[in-house]
Amino acid sequence: MKPIWIVDDDESIRWVLEKALARENLATKSFANARDAIAALEFETPQVLVSDIRMPGDSGLDLLQLVKSRFPGLPVIIITAFSDLDSAVAAFQGGAFEYLAKPFDIDKAVELIRRALDESLRETSVESGPSETPEILGQAPAMQEVFRAIGRLSQSNVTVLITGESGSGKELVARALHKHSPRASQPFIALNTAAIPKDLLESELFGHERGAFTGAQTTRRGRFEQAENGTLFLDEIGDMPFDLQTRLLRVLSDGHFYRVGGHQPLKANVRVITATHQNLEQRVREGLFREDLYHRLNVIRLRLPSLRERREDIPILVRHFLVQSAKQLGVEAKRMSDATLQFLSGLDLPGNVRQLENLCNWITVMAPGQTVEVKDLPLELTQEQGHAPAPSESYAPIQHHGTVMSVPVAEAASAQPASGAPDAWLGLLEAQAASMLSGGQQEVMAVLGRQFESALIRTALKHTHGRKNDAAVRLGIGRNTITRKIAELGIDGAKDD
Repeated sequence: MKPIWIVDDDESIRWVLEKALARENLATKSFANARDAIAALEFETPQVLVSDIRMPGDSGLDLLQLVKSRFPGLPVIIITAFSDLDSAVAAFQGGAFEYLAKPFDIDKAVELIRRALDESLRETSVESGPSETPEILGQAPAMQEVFRAIGRLSQSNVTVLITGESGSGKELVARALHKHSPRASQPFIALNTAAIPKDLLESELFGHERGAFTGAQTTRRGRFEQAENGTLFLDEIGDMPFDLQTRLLRVLSDGHFYRVGGHQPLKANVRVITATHQNLEQRVREGLFREDLYHRLNVIRLRLPSLRERREDIPILVRHFLVQSAKQLGVEAKRMSDATLQFLSGLDLPGNVRQLENLCNWITVMAPGQTVEVKDLPLELTQEQGHAPAPSESYAPIQHHGTVMSVPVAEAASAQPASGAPDAWLGLLEAQAASMLSGGQQEVMAVLGRQFESALIRTALKHTHGRKNDAAVRLGIGRNTITRKIAELGIDGAKDD
């Protein structure tokens, strides 16, 4: 962590602050005037700057103005006299984090500097990001198309919409687009719009002014300001609240925005890349996503394949993740037997690459030997609860009521539940739920519930030759209920009795 700079022509003020911060194990560096601090900024920067407002030569406001123009995320605390209220107002207009009125309580001063320090560290963490872009691995034809698209877009600033299932690596692609763009030396800022509560998302995107709402004790820069001259990646854009979509559209249209509670327009020079696992066209038809914003974002669309569309990449990814995980833990990398790789390649992992990476982390810690066999995998990945298939068996994917599982080839022909085992389907359901949960998928109950209802209604319609009223009676539900469910689930082939 960098030191806290104290700029004051009063030696006693400098001394008191230095001693108080030293007791907090915080490093400091002091200057007797603004001129020396400005000269030092050519070679280094502080974590927080504390400056008197009135000094011989350049004033604290002059220093504040220079710092905010060159280092907008650096918190500046201005020291001012009680009688100098006009200067305090000017300090806030210039972007000061807070001010200290003389004479000040030293404990309150340290508390304030601590708050500024926390804000500075948060900004530093956001803007630095990963030191380098993680590798995107893949030899499958579908991934080669993605690589070619990244190459074609390498010298462009065009808006890109990345689509693909959860865990398929959309942020990695966004980082690659940034790394190979003219903005590569500038910040890459990522924000998952689905992970931020609706009430906080506007402030997170656009920032807020001091006093804009309860708890807004300081002015805060939003992600658009943090990404200035760089790239802003908005993940899960399909979940953005409708009213915020209007504000985002305005920024994309004219490049201007306002902080929450602000009256001064700010200019944004930012490349926007968005991603979603949802069908945006469907959300537009449902009135959940603005059509004009959709067209603004959908300038170039890049579809990322799911892992089941690139099964030949699973062995490459597994080896990479096992080596990566071993390096992080400082242990020898484990290896998969051929049978285990074959087994994994037959699975439909709903969490895609992210689930595979998590699995490799689990294996590095939990697998007993250096060579990983099928029996060493988590139980939820094996076909039966309680024991794993023999590692010598071959595996083939089968489909059961819309759920694809990987089972031994010898069992594939008889994978349907036998009449004497009416609960066999529960094992498949439990395995699918466990796989989805371990892959980090959200709303598992809703997803599986829709599949369950769809399977029941489709089967009943087959038995009644499409007569939905008869099917409703057989299922024990009302006529209006089955009509609504058929429409909601998009089931074809139903007819009135």
